[in-house]
Amino acid sequence: MRGSLQAYKQVSVNSQLASASPHRVVLMLLGGAIERLIQAKAAMEMGNVAMKGERVSKALAIIGTLRDSLSMEDGGDIATNLDSLYDFMMRHVIDGSSNNKPDNFTEVVDLLREIKSAWEQIPAEYHHLAE
Repeated sequence: MRGSLQAYKQVSVNSQLASASPHRVVLMLLGGAIERLIQAKAAMEMGNVAMKGERVSKALAIIGTLRDSLSMEDGGDIATNLDSLYDFMMRHVIDGSSNNKPDNFTEVVDLLREIKSAWEQIPAEYHHLAE
């Protein structure tokens, strides 16, 4: 049953991505990173090292994707600042995971939520500009 549920979730995510605007994809990535870090923190607090490692790995991959998607040529200071912030987040998550510091995850989640909130404020007419 669990495998079927996971397969269904993956199909659902893939279909959402296929029809999503670049704006929506970024929101999905931010939400995914937040969710994985919350799960990693819970796993850490339960002592589930394997789950913590898996969720941290996924969160880092998502943050890395967000970082890699920055247009440094077109993004100016905003892209430069986000690049530095994503770098900080990745290092902070790694430190939190390595040293069992759940507050590191909370701090990164808070930063991601701020970025997500700002991203949600972008007017709809700009959602498809990267296409």
